[in-house]
Amino acid sequence: MRFRSLILPIALAAIATAAEPSAPEPAAASPKEAALERLLSERSSPEAFAQAVDEAGKQGIGGQAILEARFIFHVDRQEDAAVAAMLPEFLKQNESFKLGESEIFATKEDWLAVIEYVQAIAALRGGDKAEFKKHITEAFWLSPKQGTAFAPHIERLRLDETMAAVKIDFSSAFNPVTGGEPVALSKIIGSNKAILLQFWSPWSGECEASLPDFTAITAELAKNNIPVATLILENSEKSTADTIAMLKPLGEKPPGVWLVDRERDPLSTLLRVQTVPVFVLVSAEGKILFNGSYDSKELWSSLAGINPSIKRPELPNAAAE
Repeated sequence: MRFRSLILPIALAAIATAAEPSAPEPAAASPKEAALERLLSERSSPEAFAQAVDEAGKQGIGGQAILEARFIFHVDRQEDAAVAAMLPEFLKQNESFKLGESEIFATKEDWLAVIEYVQAIAALRGGDKAEFKKHITEAFWLSPKQGTAFAPHIERLRLDETMAAVKIDFSSAFNPVTGGEPVALSKIIGSNKAILLQFWSPWSGECEASLPDFTAITAELAKNNIPVATLILENSEKSTADTIAMLKPLGEKPPGVWLVDRERDPLSTLLRVQTVPVFVLVSAEGKILFNGSYDSKELWSSLAGINPSIKRPELPNAAAE
């Protein structure tokens, strides 16, 4: 069984598809084949994966395949620190790498691209922008088909650099979804240490699906004095009406404060919001502490930095990490 070129997040879903036969198998998999399949697909927990690695070793699966599986495991779970820590192992394995023994790489260039990728992640975590650019560029050159997997790290670096220079003006006021006088962010944050902004659209299926998660998040933050304000991207009567209709299942008073982003000089543009839903955590000083997905580990570590009592709640629809 070989999973050729199924590398990095965009391709990992294909592993599950490749592992699921479209027709009944003519014969049961051997213990070694079963161990290899589990090794490449186990994602439930570090403990379960460690068991898969142990069983793979007992079945005679080589160190190169186990290294490849460990790489996929950490990439799939977005554990950049663990990926960066594997660099010495990748450099050592490069001396004896054999394409014929690989379970995920179709060409030698794919393997070399991943080495460059791991070096890029290590450089990024070390704050060396020049080395990151050097290695991620080489990774693109070696394996262009993996470009959409390499790109998010570049986008994240640029976003972080941009956000470092942004300061939110809390005197900015926005119209409530339900109508009435504009509400200033200063009134929402009050004397609290931070405010969480959600950018949202009633015309996004993902936004609608995230409402149960949003409810759980705002309940946890409310207990810990972190106010939440949602800004609707589209400034129109229809989007406002659609938002109100979608919020009805949440009760007469939906969690948080629901506002409409400005038509001129929208806050979403300043914060480079390109997809929704997006959460932006802002300190009382107006500094951006986080900008990204609500189920990101970084969001919850940033919140815990403000108040250690804040714990990530069980999120009904969030991807398992």
